[in-house]
Amino acid sequence: MFPATLFDFNGVLVDDEHVHLEAFRDAIRPLGFEITEKEYWQEYLGYDDVGAFEAILKKEGREVTREIVMKLVEDKRPLYMKRARGSLKTFEGARSLIQERAKIGPVAIVSGALTDEIELGLDTLGVRELVPKIISAEDTTISKPDPQGYQMGIEWLRPQIGKKAERALVIEDSLDGIVSAKAAGLPVVAVAHSYSLAELKNSEADLVLGHLRDLSEAYLLELYAKLYG
Repeated sequence: MFPATLFDFNGVLVDDEHVHLEAFRDAIRPLGFEITEKEYWQEYLGYDDVGAFEAILKKEGREVTREIVMKLVEDKRPLYMKRARGSLKTFEGARSLIQERAKIGPVAIVSGALTDEIELGLDTLGVRELVPKIISAEDTTISKPDPQGYQMGIEWLRPQIGKKAERALVIEDSLDGIVSAKAAGLPVVAVAHSYSLAELKNSEADLVLGHLRDLSEAYLLELYAKLYG
């Protein structure tokens, strides 16, 4: 069986992409332009905040400097938290899956979200104590689809489970996330929370399911046997 689990966060455990969209809109509105929902889902979904703001500014023909981008990131932080507190939606099956996977081995989050956003989500799910490691946007220097975050996850796991760290299960929802995990050499289950089943089935994901609640231990045992014998 898979010895550990590395969960993506947004779009896998919490249903907050619309919260992010509105927080992005709030943050850039003083600059005098808007982003549409279509733009967000098609162009910015896979980025962390830094990558998204860089892409947004470039598309609008605006100046892009580290100072400008980091100010926007910090402006967005309280806007997201204000919207998310008390109204954050989580995906059915998220809590129970974390609980079950934590019984088997170490669990971590590898996400482009900020640490305080992830902690809020884990607290909302009631599983914060089951997730000893969070690798967030503040820990990486480049966002998915680069494999850096998942490579950091493997390094965190190695002292605990040795070479089995390279068989840690990744659960993702985005195309960029799948590319990131596969580039790190990890097995990936994709859930169609943010992209269609057809899009995900055309990716490198090892298993594609319609919803997180559909992921059972029987599926995982079958997948592990298929991948590793």
